[in-house]
Amino acid sequence: MPDMDRWPTGRLLSTAARLVEHSWNEKLGAIGLTHAGVIAIEVLAAQGPMTQAQLAQYVRVQAQTMGKTLSRLESHGHIARVRSTSDRRSHVVSLTERGKEAAAAAVEMERSVLAAASIDPDVLRQELQAVVRELAHQFASPVTRALVDEAPLA
Repeated sequence: MPDMDRWPTGRLLSTAARLVEHSWNEKLGAIGLTHAGVIAIEVLAAQGPMTQAQLAQYVRVQAQTMGKTLSRLESHGHIARVRSTSDRRSHVVSLTERGKEAAAAAVEMERSVLAAASIDPDVLRQELQAVVRELAHQFASPVTRALVDEAPLA
């Protein structure tokens, strides 16, 4: 790699993020997950069952994109979709036991990727969270604040 001492911080962050995500995705593929799938099952684990549209809004992706992610998760037994009793046009998505196990495995896989870098992943997380919080609160955008505050958009 070229002299990284001269790289701007943004380039270092984006390169590190891409390398971690690529390595993590390789491991996730072994259990039928992708980075997008992990995000969806983490939301379901934290928030409980919700409609596909609510999940897409919560994760901030288009409903069509979420549909593709959910199809993959469903085919691997990580989630279940059932037609809503209150609105027959929508489906309620819930995490299966296999999905809960996959979520736990994904956390360990991510830790193993970072462990290979000989750094303390907990310290790295704390530092990255501080950067995200401090920079995000400098902006007035409701989207940016919602990302940091983990609040769904209305």
